[in-house]
Amino acid sequence: VQLVESGGGLVQPGGSLRLSCEVSGSIFDIYTMGWYRQAPGTERELVAHIDSAGDSTNYADSVLGRFTISRDNARKTVFLQMNSLKPEDTAVYYCNRKLLPWDWGQGTQVTVSS
Repeated sequence: VQLVESGGGLVQPGGSLRLSCEVSGSIFDIYTMGWYRQAPGTERELVAHIDSAGDSTNYADSVLGRFTISRDNARKTVFLQMNSLKPEDTAVYYCNRKLLPWDWGQGTQVTVSS
């Protein structure tokens, strides 16, 4: 299974980014998918997840109201819209299955700084 994350970059505080993650080599539409992030010196944390049909979402308190997860099962892609970004959102962002993660992709770097 290959996970390819994209869409990261450098953004000023208060800005927005939209991350994408394309999955290949596996069935996609039966799995709950999540976006995770890992800042230097910290453990990887789950910031949002979405059920297989895209009907139910859940967010970490730190991103609730600012981030929106969505998915396109036909394209085997999961998205993360990030608004009102803060410096503490700086991290490498990854997508994966919420349960029994596949091998991790390379992630996409998000840096929030003025």
